[in-house]
Amino acid sequence: MADQIGTARIVVAGTESGAGKTTFTVGLIRALRARGFKVAAFKCGPDYLDPTYHARAAAAPSHNLDGWMMGREAVLSTFARAADGADIAVIEGVMGLFDGASAGGEDGSTAQIAKWLDAPVLLMVDASGMARSIAAIGLGFRQFDPAVRLAGLICNRVGSRGHLDLLRQACADPPVLGAMPHEAPLGFPERHLGLIAADEHCVPESLLAAWGEVVANWCDLDAIIALARQAQPLANPSPVKTAVRGKCTIGVALDDAFHFYYVDNLTRLERAGAELVMFSPLRDAHLPPVDGIYIGGGYPEVHAARLEANAAMRREIAAFAAGGGVVYGECGGLMYLCTALRTLEGGQYAMCGVVPARTQMCDRLQALGYVEVRTRRASILGPAGTGFRGHQFRYSRLEPLTGTADPAYTITRRYGGDSVEEGFQIGNTVASYIHAHWASNPAAAQSLVEACAKNRPR
Repeated sequence: MADQIGTARIVVAGTESGAGKTTFTVGLIRALRARGFKVAAFKCGPDYLDPTYHARAAAAPSHNLDGWMMGREAVLSTFARAADGADIAVIEGVMGLFDGASAGGEDGSTAQIAKWLDAPVLLMVDASGMARSIAAIGLGFRQFDPAVRLAGLICNRVGSRGHLDLLRQACADPPVLGAMPHEAPLGFPERHLGLIAADEHCVPESLLAAWGEVVANWCDLDAIIALARQAQPLANPSPVKTAVRGKCTIGVALDDAFHFYYVDNLTRLERAGAELVMFSPLRDAHLPPVDGIYIGGGYPEVHAARLEANAAMRREIAAFAAGGGVVYGECGGLMYLCTALRTLEGGQYAMCGVVPARTQMCDRLQALGYVEVRTRRASILGPAGTGFRGHQFRYSRLEPLTGTADPAYTITRRYGGDSVEEGFQIGNTVASYIHAHWASNPAAAQSLVEACAKNRPR
């Protein structure tokens, strides 16, 4: 790994959530690939779903870059590792350009990542029903923080080529570098957590290709490439070393029900010595031979009937946990490890029964935002008081049942600052609603691997 980061790069930001960042990013990646570029894709913030669209468009994993959860050094080193060998990196922002972990600072914002990467920014603007006002938006965003290199605007939901010409005449600096016409039939499908993950069933290849053609036909791709190439080399704070292998094997649940994982977290487990083996709680009748289990978030509520029907897998996971095996679950993983899951439609489905609680789906958001985590006692993640940062986003609530289970964490919410007990610790099982990012404390990933190696089945 080089000591400098020299990859051409561009950040796609928005004036707000819903401005069209993901659609444009996917189209841009496909348009660049059509020109023969190898593209590395990234997503600012804690989102799990947008990266699935990037990965489909780029034919390579998309990595999260989160300033609040990861910190500057981890953001730069992750970017350097994932962008190595690419011709150009495309980084999709989160929310509006300056929105982040608080109303008074840039921590966790797209602007923070753009400055750390010294990358030019394209700003997505919903220009429907707009003409000269586009100039005020461009001027305001550029002057708000001159350290952010706002290099151009992309106008979304324009009505015609004539409308785009008006917008270009109205705002010459920063220049309007293209537009996205209103194309309702090409919209990406959504559900309660946002976009539906971009598998081939719900997002066909033809849809991705169509957005690539839209960007190629409506945007100045040559100008965008030239801007990306203006990004200067950066010092790589921690060139990646060769991973240590062979300490343990961790089974990672991966299918339509469980697929919310930060690529960086999985990489950290591998670098700590874990071999990762993917398995499906939906399809596989048996666990693979593993020393530990990692069940991430996803949509267990959508697939509750199939998860219940696979009783053999549920029994094996319960037996593995009862026998002292290491089990780590996050959000959807917690829901699966509970005794039962109740859906909005009123159905109740049996889950693994490792955690003495039932989860109830709700029609309203139950929790959203960043959290600081402290473990309440020694666990598979390290000694008591081990701290890390994470995020939660859920539409379910827990209903504890009779049984013994200690809270795993004390969490402090980023907004409001209140602290509450959260999650469950039962033997070598830790399960919580929190999606952790181990860049905030790499020792936690190391401890998880060591715990799996120590408690491997005999």
